Amino acid sequence: MSTKLVDTGGKSKSEKNGLFTLVICIFFGTMGLHRFYVGKSGTGILYLLTAGCLGIGWIVDMISLLTGHFKDSSGKGICIEWPW
Repeated sequence: MSTKLVDTGGKSKSEKNGLFTLVICIFFGTMGLHRFYVGKSGTGILYLLTAGCLGIGWIVDMISLLTGHFKDSSGKGICIEWPW
């Protein structure tokens, strides 16, 4: 059984778990916990103080994660490995 991946556009893949990052983003995204997880503590603090930049940044991050455009602190793409 193969897993389907969200394409990162040929860029190097992050070691961070994309599915775990997405779950954190969905449930705790307005607190910026997904940003702390991928090493972006500066924007994590910003999200924590502004409720995910009033929800707009949170939605943008979810869309970026789902489309494979979200990157970790070193610039590597976070790839979601779907279990089905």
